[in-house]
Amino acid sequence: MIRYLLAAPALAMVLASAPAVAADATLQKIVAGEHRTAANKARDRWRNPVETLTFWGLKPRQTVVELSPGGGYWTEILAPYAKATGGTYITTGADLANPTLSPQAKAGREAFEKRFGDAAVYGKVTVVNFGPQAGPLGAPNSADLVFTSRNVHNFLYQEGMLDKVLKDAFAVLKPGGVLGVEEHRSDPRPETAGHTDGYVSEKTVIAAAQKAGFRLAERSDINANPKDTKDHPFGVWTLPPTRQSAARGQPANPQFERAKYEAIGESDRMTLRFVKPR
Repeated sequence: MIRYLLAAPALAMVLASAPAVAADATLQKIVAGEHRTAANKARDRWRNPVETLTFWGLKPRQTVVELSPGGGYWTEILAPYAKATGGTYITTGADLANPTLSPQAKAGREAFEKRFGDAAVYGKVTVVNFGPQAGPLGAPNSADLVFTSRNVHNFLYQEGMLDKVLKDAFAVLKPGGVLGVEEHRSDPRPETAGHTDGYVSEKTVIAAAQKAGFRLAERSDINANPKDTKDHPFGVWTLPPTRQSAARGQPANPQFERAKYEAIGESDRMTLRFVKPR
């Protein structure tokens, strides 16, 4: 269900004039593709890739920038999609210009680039430096869509990082371009101090994006999970796919009551679409 944040007359106009969004056959084919890992495919029921990307307005020939790709769940989809549709996929990696960058971070970037280095499958995957001191994400006004999935809590852990990320996203987007955000949602309960459980309120995300100059266009419950009680012993990481069962740094607890959290599934998440004003 999509919740439009528009006054009633404006909403009626949108609903009356907007054509139904046709299913993107290329996107659907890539999501079903054999190149994707079984583990990532198994998560599609929770991550809803076709619906989420459609909500954010993904189209052929776009330049798409993903912030903090993690293990590459979205890279498996968007890099082949860009290759197939004449688009460009850009993502971020450890800041190689940072003289204090750890060997582990550098190795992680190298492993990511190697994994997605098969141009026959993924086309050209461009990785740009990302971090507190990193430069721009690309040329100003060059991207159609910038998105980040389940990363806002990480940005909040570093003072000023969320503001920098959103400022850089605003700069690289074309006027009218889209910022997509998916994040573990704390609502309706208050956020925890320091967001130590991984959940963030919609209010926090919206305020930060608006501060950077974005306009909130739409909210969606595509990735909502009403079973998520958000009171887990190890925060959102108690749930799949992390399945944490002991304090960080401690070995997994074989006696942990895992079935309860498997029944919940992955977290309840907000899915937001912002627009850079023209």
